[in-house]
Amino acid sequence: MTHRIILFRGMNTGGVRAPVDQQRAMAEAMGLKNPRTLLASGNLVVESGETPAVLEADIEAAMEETFGLKIAAMVRTSEQWSDLIAANPFPAEAAAHPAKVLAMVMKDGIKPGALEACRELAEDGEAVEAVNGVLYFWFPNGQGQSGIFKKATPRMLGMGTGRNWNTVLKLAEMAGAEV
Repeated sequence: MTHRIILFRGMNTGGVRAPVDQQRAMAEAMGLKNPRTLLASGNLVVESGETPAVLEADIEAAMEETFGLKIAAMVRTSEQWSDLIAANPFPAEAAAHPAKVLAMVMKDGIKPGALEACRELAEDGEAVEAVNGVLYFWFPNGQGQSGIFKKATPRMLGMGTGRNWNTVLKLAEMAGAEV
């Protein structure tokens, strides 16, 4: 049994609510070990022997059954999370301004043309790179002011969920991932 990082897309935004204590209870009822949550924004760490793909399907079904929510989940192993951290193309920016670097974990890959479309939307020094199926963003003025995030949609990018670098590192610590 090893750690699994579960990211929910759009949790606790736009009326999508599943209290973290109830998420942990759901995970325990599923037989997942040591469920822990980070913030109230869709971050769950568990111990499981299931593959990420199987666990994604099981978690999505449990979320619908438990909360009535049809919500996308992305599951990564500790090793995959370590690889995501090592692949960050903006390490200096992440060290200096971790809240302004975002890793977007994709469910089924990045849509063709998404990287180029994001680059066309970039303003004021913003940058985006794709590495191993993850979109990495640098928002020097913050995500809320981003030309990319004002217009980028799942239809353009593919289904994914982003976490700022502070959250990426906290999840790594919770899951025992190498940083």
